[in-house]
Amino acid sequence: MQLDFSDYTENQRYHLMTQTIIPRPIAWALTDSSNGSYNLAPFSYFTAVSSKPALLMLSVGKKANGGNKDTLTNILNTKQMVIHIASTEQAELVTQTAKTLDHGDSELQDAGLTTTPFENFPLPRLTDCDIAFACELYETKQLGDAQQTLIFVEVKHLYMSDHIVSKTAKDRLTIDATKIAPLARLGGGEYAAIAEPFSLQRPD
Repeated sequence: MQLDFSDYTENQRYHLMTQTIIPRPIAWALTDSSNGSYNLAPFSYFTAVSSKPALLMLSVGKKANGGNKDTLTNILNTKQMVIHIASTEQAELVTQTAKTLDHGDSELQDAGLTTTPFENFPLPRLTDCDIAFACELYETKQLGDAQQTLIFVEVKHLYMSDHIVSKTAKDRLTIDATKIAPLARLGGGEYAAIAEPFSLQRPD
């Protein structure tokens, strides 16, 4: 089967892409709503794009009413964000934080999540996530008629739980993916866990 994307609507393309570009990591993004509460939302159009500078990118669409999502509004206002990597055990919580709330209402309170201070960074991190990136806004870029917004953020600090980290003989940090049990996104309402990792020697 071969499909010509010009024959499909934006919504149809979205569903085809999200079911075939799999698995996708999820950015569980915390931002400051500037009213004493924090916004938390998951995004699976998310990836690392550069190491110098250390940049992450997430792609944010519009609300159903055509307005900006709170994550975009907040990052434009405060220039800061904390991106977490959720575990498979947190799948229901991640899904719950995708709920549309009024601006200023906190998904953390709605889902019963707690935060802890992120050392040397103004925003907190989620208490029960093994990985968190403290990020500052690098730039944004709008794409297409639907005005999808690419948010590029620069990693300033990386938090990792001690139990997922070890050191190799060359004193390089090694992360145990099985201990993180990262949650991955598939199509529709489907998620996935990683299978048993395996290693291959890269050719010279």
